[in-house]
Amino acid sequence: MTVTETLADQAYRHVRTAIASGELPPGQKVTERGVAERLAISPTPVREALRRLELDGLIERIGPRTVLVAAIRDAAIDDLAEVEVGLRGLVARFAARHATTAQLDALDRILDRADDLLILLKEHRRHDRPTDRHLTALLDTMQEFNDTVDACAHNPVLIRMLEQSRVFSRPRRRELLLQRVHEDETFGLERYTSHRALVRALRAGDSAAAEQIALTDAQGGLAALREGR
Repeated sequence: MTVTETLADQAYRHVRTAIASGELPPGQKVTERGVAERLAISPTPVREALRRLELDGLIERIGPRTVLVAAIRDAAIDDLAEVEVGLRGLVARFAARHATTAQLDALDRILDRADDLLILLKEHRRHDRPTDRHLTALLDTMQEFNDTVDACAHNPVLIRMLEQSRVFSRPRRRELLLQRVHEDETFGLERYTSHRALVRALRAGDSAAAEQIALTDAQGGLAALREGR
């Protein structure tokens, strides 16, 4: 992978996330120079990223170096979300085939830590104590869980495709998660229990069950975040 390709991917994800989150609303003008300055990169990778976004139907070109965010944003983001969900399911399917015992044991340990943090969170809330530190630690732990599941797939190409298909960048996803949890302390708990079920499916080598669990979790998670953006 060349540096230009890497920077183009970065610019693509940046603009796409801004469109998905509503930061760039339909009709908003976007320039190559503006994106390049914001990301501190040259216009060349930005130009490539905007071409890709144009093919995705997310932007419409109005000049050689200027585009508008397309009015069909919601439908296009629906398509992107469907791709991301599908790839998450495939990752789980591959993980059920290829996860090692050491990796599966690591997943259980990560969830044990998450359980402990969740207990601490509930205890602090019950006594009206600050919870930000424990909440951040819990989100970090769940990100570690997701990254470990990705590693279990032993398929770098698939993981790269997943990274490129994310509707929300990792920082934006973290921001939305924190916002939703502060609004509703039970946010996401209905999907939290699915992680143990996923590890059980991975241990059993049950590709179909693992894929379905991942699909359901990803669909619910993305839908909830998009509602709150």
